[in-house]
Amino acid sequence: MAGGAARRISTPEAFAEAFGVSRETLDRLATYETLLKTWQRTINLVAPSTLEDVWHRHFADSAQLVPLAPADARIWVDVGSGAGFPGLVCAMLLAEKGQCRVALVESDTRKAAFLSEVARKTGVAVEIVAARIEKIATQDKFGSIDVLSARALAPLDKLLELVAPMFSANTTALLLKGRDALLEIEEAQKAWSFDYALTPSLTESEARVAAIRNLQVKTEG
Repeated sequence: MAGGAARRISTPEAFAEAFGVSRETLDRLATYETLLKTWQRTINLVAPSTLEDVWHRHFADSAQLVPLAPADARIWVDVGSGAGFPGLVCAMLLAEKGQCRVALVESDTRKAAFLSEVARKTGVAVEIVAARIEKIATQDKFGSIDVLSARALAPLDKLLELVAPMFSANTTALLLKGRDALLEIEEAQKAWSFDYALTPSLTESEARVAAIRNLQVKTEG
């Protein structure tokens, strides 16, 4: 399911209907929700106001990226993963296909520990990299990347600067953006050349998913 008007996806049943996932995936997400609420008591993982709306604000918001990704994607890297949105949710959905390696890059060691615990308790195979994305060693770790994802990490021009070294001709960046998505694209186009598509968010009426391809820095003259 991709595109269309925003809707409420606030229960496991609604999530299963929207994304066509298995009972095993729903069980993993339920475990994820429990761990998120437990760890939130000591670590600020998400905005407290969203904690009772996890399925809609975090799980569905993240999962909408999976149908927009190339069907043959093999390497997926989520940058600034935080509490795992969108990357860890996407990894749980992709686990049903069993063909995509997902890495979560999160420099905050406490949040990385949370991600490790969720992965362990749910049995999802993800690579967790507790390092800054700006480090060359981090950027060189993954080889040819098919999908880059991020949510609320930085304005688009700054975000493209961060991930540009990881782009290849086959890379698609899937970025969850708010109501100013088009303005961010126009600002980023001052320094960068790229192809893009904007898809309406499933979960927020004014939000968009930006798909960025063929990224190149503009040269003067």
